[in-house]
Amino acid sequence: MAYRYSLAFLTVAELSPPQAVRVAAEAGFDLVGLRLLPAGTDGPYPLLTDRALLDETRQAMRETGVQVGDVEIVKITPAFHPADTLRLLERGAELGARNILTAGYDPDRARMTESYGRFCELAHQHGMTADLEFMPWTDVPDVTAAAELVRAVAHPAAGVLVDALHVQRSDSPMEAIAALDPAWIHYAQLCDGPGVYDASPEGLIATARGHRLMPGDGDFDCAGLLAALPKDIVLSVEVAQTDRIGKVPALHRAREAMEKSRAITGEAARAAGLPA
Repeated sequence: MAYRYSLAFLTVAELSPPQAVRVAAEAGFDLVGLRLLPAGTDGPYPLLTDRALLDETRQAMRETGVQVGDVEIVKITPAFHPADTLRLLERGAELGARNILTAGYDPDRARMTESYGRFCELAHQHGMTADLEFMPWTDVPDVTAAAELVRAVAHPAAGVLVDALHVQRSDSPMEAIAALDPAWIHYAQLCDGPGVYDASPEGLIATARGHRLMPGDGDFDCAGLLAALPKDIVLSVEVAQTDRIGKVPALHRAREAMEKSRAITGEAARAAGLPA
C-alpha cells in the first residue's frame, strides 16, 4: 500500500514546529502537521506571525526532507469571513502545506455552505485543500453531513477528512466511508479508542484533544477503516495523550505511533491480499 505518513500536531503538541519536524524525521514520518490557529482555548501559535520561527522550521524541513502535510485549524462559524484566513493561507503556502484542517461550527447550513465554498476557493488559490473534518459535537457531526457539504460546494479544493476516532463515535458506518468519492479524500487521521466512552460533548472533546490511543491499542476496527479508504492517501497519525507529556519523550511516542500505524496498515494489506 502506497501510504505516506504524517506526524499530527496533537501527537507531539509540546514541541515547537522545528522540533516537530526533526522528531517526525527521526521517527520515520514523511510529513508533519502544524497548528497555526487554536482549536479552543489553546494557543496562541507563534508560527503564524514569527518570521524567525518560520525560517527555522523551513531549515529543519530542508535538512530532514520532511514536508508539511496539513495546517490547522479553520473554523467555519456564523461570523466567519474567508478574508480573515489570509494570514494562515499565506503562511501555509510558505510552508508548502497541502491541506487545511477545517471544521463546521455554523447551524445555518446554507450560510455554512456558502462560507465553506468561498474558503475552498481561497485555499485553492494558495495551493491547498480545505478538508472538512466531521466531529460529533460540531454542526458537521458525521460523514453524511460532511459529504453533503462537499457535494454542495462542488469545488476541487473541498474534501472530507476522516478521523478514526470520529468514525467510531458518530453515525458514520464503514459503508458510508467507502462510498465517498476518492477525489474528496486527501488524507485521513489514524488513532484508536475504547469502545466504551463518555458520549457527552465534553467527554468527546476531552478524548479527542488529549486521551486517544495508539492504533491497535483500542477497540476500533482500524484495518476495516483502511479497507474503506483509498490506498494511496496520507495517513496523519493523531494520538493526543496529554497524560504522557513530560513522562514519555515525544520521540518515543512518535516512534510508537509510527510502528503501530505500520502494523495496522500491514494487517489491512494482508486482509486485502496485498503486499504489506
